[in-house]
Amino acid sequence: MLRRVPLVALLLALGACTAAGVGEDAPVSTEPPANGACRMLTPEDIQQTSDDTAPVDCAQKHTAQTFAVGEFPDDVAGADIDDPALGAHVFTECEKKFRRFLGGDESLVMRTTVTWAWFRPSAEAWDAGARWWRCDVVGGGEESTSLVTLPETAEGILLGEPDDRWLVCVKGPTVADSVKIPCSEDHDWRAVTTIVLGDEDEKYPGDRVVAVRTRDFCSDSVGAWMNYPVDYDYGFTWFHKAEWEAGNRRSICWAKTDQ
Repeated sequence: MLRRVPLVALLLALGACTAAGVGEDAPVSTEPPANGACRMLTPEDIQQTSDDTAPVDCAQKHTAQTFAVGEFPDDVAGADIDDPALGAHVFTECEKKFRRFLGGDESLVMRTTVTWAWFRPSAEAWDAGARWWRCDVVGGGEESTSLVTLPETAEGILLGEPDDRWLVCVKGPTVADSVKIPCSEDHDWRAVTTIVLGDEDEKYPGDRVVAVRTRDFCSDSVGAWMNYPVDYDYGFTWFHKAEWEAGNRRSICWAKTDQ
């Protein structure tokens, strides 16, 4: 049934719309996101610098969970929105928080199927004064074609003896040319140890030095992990200057095994 709206009520309704700014942009929120919130993110989402995906109930299906939220300090907050100093600050803040949240040390965390991504405000919110950052644990990484579902909370998933679904393996002839998968799936290689290549303040020693050190250490380390068999295959993953300058001082050693 068609309901007739009194003229006074109609005028009040129109007045309310005008007051809210019909035809005008809604104010940009500068409020930081909530810590602990869960979201359904995709590999494309975690490659973006900002994210406005609506949170979901953590009891429902989700691929990301916020584990840290903070504000840029004054000496960084005045930088341009794309200044590398923002990322350097967040790496310092979130890398250790990430390990504590998962319950693993640096070596173990580097050998997991989960990673973390960080986001800053949108350009509009930054211009409006927002200076927060947000770090999410995500079920996969930049190489992933899809992100895996996380448990209701990812906190503590590496404590004790971690489930193989959170540990990283590879299916394929070599480590370098194969997609990383959970060790709970059929695999040929398992990431078993890492090597520390330098102190926090040490300069990058160069690609050749890093590669040689990694190869020599992984040969011995994987042999020990496999209880010194007569014959075994091993692989290694080493990182370059960009990762070094971001704070990473480790390489990863892989054992050829279906166990």
